[in-house]
Amino acid sequence: MNLDTRIKFRHLLCFLEIARQGSFAKAADAVAISQPAISKTLKELEELLETRLFERDKTGVELTPAGIRFMRYAAPCVQALRDGVSTLRSEEHEPPQVRVGILSTVESQLMPEVLKRLHERHDALVVSVSTGPGAYLLGQLHVGDLDLVIGRMTDSPQIQGLIFEHLYSEAMALVVRTGHPLLAVQPLERSQISRYPLVLPLAGTTIRKHADSLFVQCAVSPSSQRVETLSPTLSRRYVQTSDAIWVAPRDAVRLDVSQGELHELQLGVSEPGGSVGICSNAARALPLPAQWLCEVVREVAVEYRQASEAR
Repeated sequence: MNLDTRIKFRHLLCFLEIARQGSFAKAADAVAISQPAISKTLKELEELLETRLFERDKTGVELTPAGIRFMRYAAPCVQALRDGVSTLRSEEHEPPQVRVGILSTVESQLMPEVLKRLHERHDALVVSVSTGPGAYLLGQLHVGDLDLVIGRMTDSPQIQGLIFEHLYSEAMALVVRTGHPLLAVQPLERSQISRYPLVLPLAGTTIRKHADSLFVQCAVSPSSQRVETLSPTLSRRYVQTSDAIWVAPRDAVRLDVSQGELHELQLGVSEPGGSVGICSNAARALPLPAQWLCEVVREVAVEYRQASEAR
């Protein structure tokens, strides 16, 4: 079947912006047209495709299964055209760029080491880094705003249509400040953990499920005093200045523990914590700068696995 020539570039732009924003009103603002106009454009596209691409709910709009399938092709198509135009508009002298989303689990140590090695090997390279919840970053990957997403992957629907490359499994750890009362008790009495405030990943996230699983294994009732956040910076600072216990992926606290700034509580059990890896868009060939980044990420990940096995 030949491509329907009635499908215009504006149809694809509106479709992608609605998917990106999750709202007709926000999408209309982003493309500088009225909300009725963007609704009309989407309706035209749905009629041409003979299917619904979005479902409305109280929180906004969500892609239908047909919308998710169409996204796999529409986003790379639009991005490829943008890339082609850019190469003709005197951007040949600009440095190559890779756009990567990173999750909090790799923000503290893996990615700084990756970026250091990457710039040692490439004199001219711009690495544009985005952070945020996994579902948001995977959504940006779907619409072509990111080349890669790196971190502990989620089981959310957004991972459909993407390629995931496993790098290593990241265990969970409980860490406290130097001089914390629990460090003076050896062996550790697990029942004492519930006496202190906790720093936990946000409820509903995949990493939180692993944190909760660790408490179940240890038969510990979590404290009702909690800070729930995905920010390593906030978590680290709060734990260093209080008696709180941080339930964190080992990658987030590896450097702090090795330098003696934080100390891991030895529970005698281990929670695997999930798979850390690279996510890419199956419908779009990786640009060369993104391939460079992947090579270095794999290299550092091998060293992580070897270090974990040695322990």
